[in-house]
Amino acid sequence: MPIDIPPELRDLLGRQSGVLSRRQALSAGLVAAAVDNQLRSNRWQQLQRGVYATFTGKPARDAQLWAAVLRAGEDAALSYRTAAELYGLDRGPGGPIHVTVPAGRRAGIVRGGVVHYSRFLERTRHPALLPPRTRIDDTVLDLALTSATFDEAFDWLCRAVGRRLTTPARMREALQERQQVRWRTDLLAALADIGDGAQSNLELRYVRNVERAHGLPAARRQAKIIAGNRTRYVDNFYEDAKLAVELDGRASHPPEQRWDDTHRDNEHASLGIMTVRYNWPDVNYRACAVAAQVGELLRMRGTAVRLRRCASSCSAVA
Repeated sequence: MPIDIPPELRDLLGRQSGVLSRRQALSAGLVAAAVDNQLRSNRWQQLQRGVYATFTGKPARDAQLWAAVLRAGEDAALSYRTAAELYGLDRGPGGPIHVTVPAGRRAGIVRGGVVHYSRFLERTRHPALLPPRTRIDDTVLDLALTSATFDEAFDWLCRAVGRRLTTPARMREALQERQQVRWRTDLLAALADIGDGAQSNLELRYVRNVERAHGLPAARRQAKIIAGNRTRYVDNFYEDAKLAVELDGRASHPPEQRWDDTHRDNEHASLGIMTVRYNWPDVNYRACAVAAQVGELLRMRGTAVRLRRCASSCSAVA
């Protein structure tokens, strides 16, 4: 028969998406026999060992997350890609549920999950959000520092800052609190570039491979251009020369995007702005040629430029 749920337990179930642990049930005054009866009668279902859904039917994602974090034990927090999912930073649910517990404490086996251990969880765990999760800045750093490549790490930083979930300043503070950080120098430089407006791997590589490596003047990133009643943003704008350098991603743009780019370039031309476009192979494999071309265009439009070689084999300087 159904059991009478105490008011305090009802409140708890409301916060935990209808999921509770056996310990919580017994602490609220339910007897073990009553809990076991609910499970035998299929009014409740076990999601993890010692963690139950107090309803029938397939549990939703939030119930599964609560079950994982309750199974991991006290002070546990969802982390890595699972925390990123909750912040809207990662694409929908998929893969294992990631949970972090304090170092030195043995966590139970989380079915369908991965358990991480951290000495700093007390600091990195968000103080209020439910289900418990790591803070956004620390979530991004965890993902960046476990990325296979620096490009992937930089992409996590760009996503978080670009979606206004955090700021470069907050990310730098979180980074400074960690020791023995992989890519520390590169990450700090990347955060500075993101703060200046570089919002993708391609933009960062243009800044480093083309502009800085060859002594080009610094463009204004994500510069606002107003044409008539429309506002546009340019990836890189050399204001004195009225030269816009736009960067197109790895995949070719769909037809409607190409038309939009054409209209944008035409609007720029009406303002006396010249637009050139480069793609991923240009910036990564033909950076010297791109630097030479941008340098020549800047000179033609009245900006003094003195290119330098990025290496002994550099072709940017005739």
